[in-house]
Amino acid sequence: MDKTRSDQKNVLNRLKRAEGQIRGVQKMIEEEKECIDIITQLSAVRSSIDRVMGMIVAENLKDCFENPEKDPQEQAQKLEQAIQMIIKK
Repeated sequence: MDKTRSDQKNVLNRLKRAEGQIRGVQKMIEEEKECIDIITQLSAVRSSIDRVMGMIVAENLKDCFENPEKDPQEQAQKLEQAIQMIIKK
């Protein structure tokens, strides 16, 4: 399996794990679990999603440098857009 396929599988596995965590939070709410326990799980979900975002952005940035676009302005604009999406939170 090449690196790109391996990275994709890793990202998908992390997203599936986050999906399971969200289902767990839904169940906790239905079962009226303690607020602090629900918040703890939601915090774990957020951290998981943040890690996935970081992985995707890092891979895309690496790709931008290894395979630059013909139009440097367009590439710079895409990089700026990605950065703004990350820091927006």
